[in-house]
Amino acid sequence: MTDRRLVVVSGGLGVPSSSRMLADALAAAARMEIEAGGLSASVSTFELREYAVDIANSMVTGYAPPRLEAAINELVAADALIAVSPVFTASMSGLFKSFFDVIDNSSLDGKPVLIGATGGSARHSMVLDYSMRPMFSYLRARTAPTAVYAAPGDWGEGETGTGSLDQRVRRAAGELVALMGDAPAPQPRAAAAPQKLAETSLPFEELLAQTQRK
Repeated sequence: MTDRRLVVVSGGLGVPSSSRMLADALAAAARMEIEAGGLSASVSTFELREYAVDIANSMVTGYAPPRLEAAINELVAADALIAVSPVFTASMSGLFKSFFDVIDNSSLDGKPVLIGATGGSARHSMVLDYSMRPMFSYLRARTAPTAVYAAPGDWGEGETGTGSLDQRVRRAAGELVALMGDAPAPQPRAAAAPQKLAETSLPFEELLAQTQRK
């Protein structure tokens, strides 16, 4: 029996998608944190591009088609949500916003949420605090203090910016698990550098190519 259920929502439109890559990294880190506390975790990932027509129909008719309704029900029943959007026109993508528009605005009350975003340059990182965080605050979700933004230079060998992407992913995942009440007890650690998440030492372009092959 699974102790904790995580739902991941990725707003990436491309194949492969850097938003999906970031979503997967956040989910893997959160799962590791949960398992470190002696619990098991399941992860369900929804790529919104696969639901685009259903989301549009739901906005027009007010009724979610069965496949979209099943995804929404799984999200509502989950113990925590990881939500990642690409940045379009200085904001979250329209598809990402529309998905949360069709969910009942009381469905995420008190739910732990970890937000992330991807974009072509670091200057778009403010979308997290000026667009995504206010939306989840309106929905009364409990958003992890650390939000994770990834530009192409943040991946693998090209890591730049304030703190490596790997470090930010791990910190944010730990905060999400703490919001769920499942943070593991602190353990003494060796002074060695932390192990990177799988594959993040590769260049950004190669990571995208590997994602497409999976």
